[in-house]
Amino acid sequence: MTAPKKILQPQPDLAALIQRASAHHRRGELDAAEELYRQILGANPAHFDALHLCGVLMQQRDRSAEALELIGAALAANAQGAAAHSNYGLVLAALGRHEQALESYDRAIALKPDYVEALHNRGNALVALGRAEEALRDFEQAIALRPTYAPTLANRAQVLERLGRAQEALDSIERALAVQPDSGALALRGRLLRALNRNTEALTSFTFALALTPADADTLVARGNIHYAMKSFTAALADYDSAAAARPDAAPIHNNRGNALRELSRQEEAIAAFDRAIVLKADYAEAYNNRGNAELELNRLTEALVDYERALALKPDFADALVNRGNVLHHLGREHEAIASFDRAIALSPQLAEAHWNKGLTCLAFGDFERGFQGYEWRWKRDSELKPRNFAQPQWRGEDLHGRTILLHAEQGFGDTIQFIRYLPMVIAKGGRVVLEISDDLRPLIGRVDGVIALVRRGETLPPFDLHCPLMSLPITFGTTLDTIPAPIPYLSAPADRIELWRARFTGMKTPRIGLVWSGKPTHKNDHNRSIPLVLLSPLFMQRGVTFVSLQKDYRDSDRAPLANTPLLRLDTTLLNFADTAAAIAMLDLVIAVDTAVAHLAGAMGKPLWLLLPAIGDWRWLTGRADSPWYPSARLFRQPQIGDWQSAIAEVSRELAFFAAAATR
Repeated sequence: MTAPKKILQPQPDLAALIQRASAHHRRGELDAAEELYRQILGANPAHFDALHLCGVLMQQRDRSAEALELIGAALAANAQGAAAHSNYGLVLAALGRHEQALESYDRAIALKPDYVEALHNRGNALVALGRAEEALRDFEQAIALRPTYAPTLANRAQVLERLGRAQEALDSIERALAVQPDSGALALRGRLLRALNRNTEALTSFTFALALTPADADTLVARGNIHYAMKSFTAALADYDSAAAARPDAAPIHNNRGNALRELSRQEEAIAAFDRAIVLKADYAEAYNNRGNAELELNRLTEALVDYERALALKPDFADALVNRGNVLHHLGREHEAIASFDRAIALSPQLAEAHWNKGLTCLAFGDFERGFQGYEWRWKRDSELKPRNFAQPQWRGEDLHGRTILLHAEQGFGDTIQFIRYLPMVIAKGGRVVLEISDDLRPLIGRVDGVIALVRRGETLPPFDLHCPLMSLPITFGTTLDTIPAPIPYLSAPADRIELWRARFTGMKTPRIGLVWSGKPTHKNDHNRSIPLVLLSPLFMQRGVTFVSLQKDYRDSDRAPLANTPLLRLDTTLLNFADTAAAIAMLDLVIAVDTAVAHLAGAMGKPLWLLLPAIGDWRWLTGRADSPWYPSARLFRQPQIGDWQSAIAEVSRELAFFAAAATR
């Protein structure tokens, strides 16, 4: 019997199959490509291209272990494949094995020295290893070989950004974007523009990036940070809100939301945002510090101190938290601990202006003027709206002025100018000619002074001068101490013509006449503490036989209803400037005011002044005193505890009864 013949199966055309598989792969049809790669490997387990490309496909599916095994097998079959070595490095990098990845890229480049992708990948591995300078060399070499390779241009920009070379980084990312618009590159461009203080352009770049990827949380945060830096806090909050919606479990986003809410005076919501950040990241020192800031703004001093202490326990070298802790200790009356906290911050960061500044304020509040005014000079280096003038002429330090002209210039609020204009005669006594630069509202009050050769407003062309000095630097220039405050009262008075005008207006008005000021500008940083709702002053109006005169120029909406039912003579439409206010004060017997420019004016005129002060008050009223060495005619009525205006007003009301009785005898 003849044996049956064996039927031979046709051998697959592996070349055709690999072509088909590669075509599927390029089109992103991964299932079809993998099936064909597996079919090829079934026929030839050592097929280099199938092993290599199937490994690449596995990496695309995030199956790095299988990818490593397949590409490793491909290299065992043929160690001369430069692309396989480069891709093997990519898989190793994905597994966090960057040193081994470098070895693979080196083998690829040795086989193909002009291999741009391998140089690019090697640079990325060096970045991951923290070797930025070496990475930059690889990126430069890749760009030299292919000047329009956008990924390398973008990664080069990232390395240059890390190295602090923002302008070069910007040039590189601009080149990348010229080749290929990309949201990541646009976002990087925005960061670089921000680093170069080109905020408006940065905003545009972030906006274009978000047009491509609207829910990109990182870009939303970056744009929000620009809005925040530009003080557009509503826009910043909108970006942070969108970022939080895209990535609700990212603690830094909630922290940023909290900061924006704080700036919008929505402190309770800010605290909730910081709470969320801390829940997500229990060791988040910055969030504890920021929550402390919100609590401080709500006058919750004990809670704020606890949060600052928590921040410092997590991050002992946190200089900003030390400064904030010092501020709380200052408000709690713990002077020496506050100064120690500021000193620790200064030791950690000797150029930290906020530490020197706040230490200065604390020293001033407790009467240590020598250290206090030294710290006050750091105001120019703070990140605030107050900026140095940068004159070519030097600042005056107290030397003789004979034959020279000095510019004295106001720098802050009206009250500050009124308080420190007292030094003008002392400067004139040094023998020089004085140019005085002050606001329009104060110019009629100052009038003509012997020795002042020009009175100018800010922004006008200045006459020639040799030296300059900000008004609030005069105390340190003259070495002022608590015992040497110049207080020759009065040092300001209303012009004679205004006196006559206002005397006619007050003719026949019942005495004693009491001037009232209960609120200042809402934009003042401590306004929430210093201003008083008019309704709380109602105990004063129960005093009979007194004429109450409002010295307010502006009224808040919340005060308009009680104002209609209050026995107050309003002058707001006739108070055109401080010369008018001074003339009105001259017609009064007493001024009762909160801490505003009008209070300073009454004190400078020597008018009896009763000053209502919050528990957290300004440094110039010192701590724990009922009098003021700056204004001898002043009596200070302080809140016994934070927010307790009722007790302070009750004390004023009692004293007013005695004052009225004495005035009518």
